[in-house]
Amino acid sequence: MDAKAKKQTGKDQIPELKEIRQQAALGGGEQRIKAQHDKGKMTARERILALLDKGSFQEVDALMTHRHQEFGLDEKLIPGDSVVVGFGKVDGRMVAVFSQDFTVMGGSFSEVAGQKVAKILDLALDAGVPVIGLMDSVGARIQEGVYSLAAYSELFWRNTQASGVIPQISVMLGPCAGGSVYSPGLTDFVIMTRATSHMFITGPKVIKSVTHEEVDFESLGGADVHSTKSGVAHFAADSEEDALRITRDLLSYLPSNNAEPPPYQAPEDDPYRQDRALNSLVPADPNQAYDMSQVIDKIVDQGSFFQVHKNFAPNALAGFARLHGQAVGVIANQPNSLAGVLDINSSDKISRFIRFCDAYNYPLVTFVDTPGFLPGVQQEHGGIIRHGAKIVYAYSEATVPKIAVIVRKAYGGAYIVLSSKYIRTDLVYAWPSAEIAVMGADGAVDVLYGKELKAAEDPEKARREYVAAYRDKFSKPYRTAASGHVDEIILPSETRPRLIASLELLKNKQGMTRPKKHGNMPV
Repeated sequence: MDAKAKKQTGKDQIPELKEIRQQAALGGGEQRIKAQHDKGKMTARERILALLDKGSFQEVDALMTHRHQEFGLDEKLIPGDSVVVGFGKVDGRMVAVFSQDFTVMGGSFSEVAGQKVAKILDLALDAGVPVIGLMDSVGARIQEGVYSLAAYSELFWRNTQASGVIPQISVMLGPCAGGSVYSPGLTDFVIMTRATSHMFITGPKVIKSVTHEEVDFESLGGADVHSTKSGVAHFAADSEEDALRITRDLLSYLPSNNAEPPPYQAPEDDPYRQDRALNSLVPADPNQAYDMSQVIDKIVDQGSFFQVHKNFAPNALAGFARLHGQAVGVIANQPNSLAGVLDINSSDKISRFIRFCDAYNYPLVTFVDTPGFLPGVQQEHGGIIRHGAKIVYAYSEATVPKIAVIVRKAYGGAYIVLSSKYIRTDLVYAWPSAEIAVMGADGAVDVLYGKELKAAEDPEKARREYVAAYRDKFSKPYRTAASGHVDEIILPSETRPRLIASLELLKNKQGMTRPKKHGNMPV
């Protein structure tokens, strides 16, 4: 070995490695980092460090560079290219993470960026750990042409393969436009940041040129739009820090993969607690609204109800909660919004959440109080039949423990699809206030006694009598319990200990499925 070679061995190589690492850590350089900070945004590495447990991040492929000579990008050769990837821990549990670096060519997705993200997704699948994507990119790198598009194709394929195997979370911290939006759209949860993150297929300029509509970025694809109207985003955060906090909170409810149960948390709440306020919380008048989230809060472990899609389709509630430390998926109607009816958006919200819970072994607890499906030409033409069918398909396909509590109204098709007994719900409980019938008393009386009402001397008095008789004969839960369609009628205050005991019974439930490639769910 000559003298020159000796200088490149051992400790002499350490300064060189440190220099290259320092260059990679700077991404697009100090000026671009300052521009990022001036926008109120963190850099790719700062976001990772803010998300993960201190000192736990292990970077992978920090020195990969793009094929600069072929694409004419010699002056922009930066170690690591436009994405930082690796793994670390959140609350002591391992996760994989990739963070797009806007300081490097706007975070544009290149062939190498795709290779890096693909590698970390493959590692996550093999290791059985969740993947978190921190998104901040202008989209495909135009200079790389089809190579950039192929990189997105590889990403989308892996998102699909990972679906239902490991949880995938997309945290939107900057722009995401064009075809790139389909990767977040394929993941389980999308968290958007107000003011700084936007998602759309075509931007305001293209829309104006094609349809002559004028719209700004926020109105077209901002966090509030996607978390309330489109349903693309499950959460809307006020800042990057808030988005990362939501991510950590969400992860606390998620298992690492589909072979594990959801994470257990040692309970501090009494499993036998009976909140007597529940006995009077639901109004006796079936037309009077109330807040179902208060019902849920009083039944589950205190402070554990974590809503998903809170601002989208508010006539339905969906989220995670704990019952004696066990994480469960909760679905409910919300009488405070549209009387808790089922419509197109709430059907999509409910069915997708059911499928996530079934894929990751969450028992399902459903609280029912709905007058039915929303009537109207817009709903019918929008495909309420197809969308509503998703709910019954998802419940029927789910093999996890399923428990339903009929709180008040459960009418017609809506009763059937919302975890009724004969779509194989394991246990169905009803409160004394439950009304289980083909339709509400007012509508039924018009159908059954229309002629009698017209001939009555006092039609209003006759209507009241018929309605009272109908409710007494058909709407009370005792007739339903007598036929076995309800397993037990319970006091509202007894619900918590009943659910906990039921979950203990069903914890080893083995789901039986017929051999087939897959069903054809209505979409």
